[in-house]
Amino acid sequence: MCGRFTLRASASEIAIFFELIRDQVDWDTPRFNIAPTQSVLAVRAISGGREPVRLRWGLIPFWATDTKLAASLINARAETVADKPSFRSAFRKRRCLIPVDGFYEWKREGKKKVPHWFALRSGGLFAFAGMWEKWQAPDGTSIETCATLTTSPNELMATVHDRMPVILKRSDYNVWLDPQLDDAEVLSKLLVPYPTDEMRAEPVSDVINNARNEVDPRRP
Repeated sequence: MCGRFTLRASASEIAIFFELIRDQVDWDTPRFNIAPTQSVLAVRAISGGREPVRLRWGLIPFWATDTKLAASLINARAETVADKPSFRSAFRKRRCLIPVDGFYEWKREGKKKVPHWFALRSGGLFAFAGMWEKWQAPDGTSIETCATLTTSPNELMATVHDRMPVILKRSDYNVWLDPQLDDAEVLSKLLVPYPTDEMRAEPVSDVINNARNEVDPRRP
């Protein structure tokens, strides 16, 4: 699974990379420990382009009677997302990009679990494959939520965990965001492990274990 990630880029950097309007990007505070149920930045397709939005991480299906499912629906497995009732509608109709510049996973070493930070060798931004949903409460208020997709690990990730987030190639962003595309077979071809030789990993401080600690764990 993927349960924590980082987004340290500025609004300007995000806008340029994802081809957005700078003034619409609500993200000027570097984040080192983004966790489930928190607000995350996402990118969705709109007529003529893309829009940045804030979504709550943890998907609430439109048919849910309350918000209790959200905590357990932060990730969707690529192998079953097209069929699972909680995700299949969002997968076909409401996909998004989740901007990140790194993510964490924990490796068991003896009795301890050591956090590792994964990123691209080239540095900078990339995107998780995501889905979003709009849920309306009985009192009429609505919440927009999201989930990320996971797949089997590449060789680097396999040394730490048996799953990894789906990292989309930049050339596939338009395909993934296309609201007219609902062919599960075509979409599933994008949900593959990212190339090992384009990623790197490093152990970091266990200060990151506490989701309330908003510090850079790579610093001494």
